[in-house]
Amino acid sequence: MLPRIADSPSFLYLDMVRVVQDDTGVCAQIKTDEHRTDTVYIPTAALTCLLLGPGVSITTRALSTLARHGTSVVCTGAGGVRASAGILPDSLTTHWLEQQVTAWTDPQQRLTTATRMYEMRFGDDTVPDGTTLAQLRGMEGQHMKALYTLLAQQHGIGRFRRNYHPDQWQHQDPVNLALSAANTCLYGIIHAAVLALGCSPALGFVHTGKQHAFVYDIADLYKAETTLPVAFSLHQSSNPEQQARRKFREELRLIRLLPRIVHDIQALLAPGTSDERPERQDVRLVHLWDPKTGTLPAGVNYAPDGG
Repeated sequence: MLPRIADSPSFLYLDMVRVVQDDTGVCAQIKTDEHRTDTVYIPTAALTCLLLGPGVSITTRALSTLARHGTSVVCTGAGGVRASAGILPDSLTTHWLEQQVTAWTDPQQRLTTATRMYEMRFGDDTVPDGTTLAQLRGMEGQHMKALYTLLAQQHGIGRFRRNYHPDQWQHQDPVNLALSAANTCLYGIIHAAVLALGCSPALGFVHTGKQHAFVYDIADLYKAETTLPVAFSLHQSSNPEQQARRKFREELRLIRLLPRIVHDIQALLAPGTSDERPERQDVRLVHLWDPKTGTLPAGVNYAPDGG
């Protein structure tokens, strides 16, 4: 029985290793010298997200095990390049995906959901009735600018400007490097939670046009209290990317982020509904859609008698 995503460890970062599947499980092999190779086993069944850094190779058998356990895999390298491998366990129902699609396809519901996201970030009383999406974006810009200024003042930094362009990676300051590294970890964790609920990472309500639009939507709910403080605290770091990953993971243990992600996604897509629904269910039969009854059992011959 796989653990619930809300109860899983957050993420594991690897670099300069070979990830393989042996008779016991998935492990990382580290060659220490010509005659010795150390082996570290990876808890794939409980792990939310596996981040593969530069110098990692992985076998197809290991990837198959990660897919079977529903672990999100994120490839990250120099220059801020990242690519997520979406893994969907076959035991998922489509309940939350249907809720997401229903809200996404209706323009009014989509705007309502986007407004709900901003209210989660900035407080229920900050979004007046009738606010347009363009006005919401303007409000977000003002809030983030004020937050950048506050954090810069707290850490004795001059004016801060966000820069996340991969082609300018080598010229970025420690805060931008740390923020990009921490955000990559956050995206991987949220990507895993989105998939564990059976939602589509691509159907965003604020972001659009990317396969991870919904991931970016949800990530924005938590950056102000997670990745941004971590990044600004490392403004004098000589290795901001590595330290950002480590410090971000330590902070996650304190705030218990994964249960919040699951609860917030459910609250956004279906306000007022219970969050007691399990994230994974054993679904042994696929159903057929029917416009009158909703669903019909599969595996039945519906041809008219004598046809």
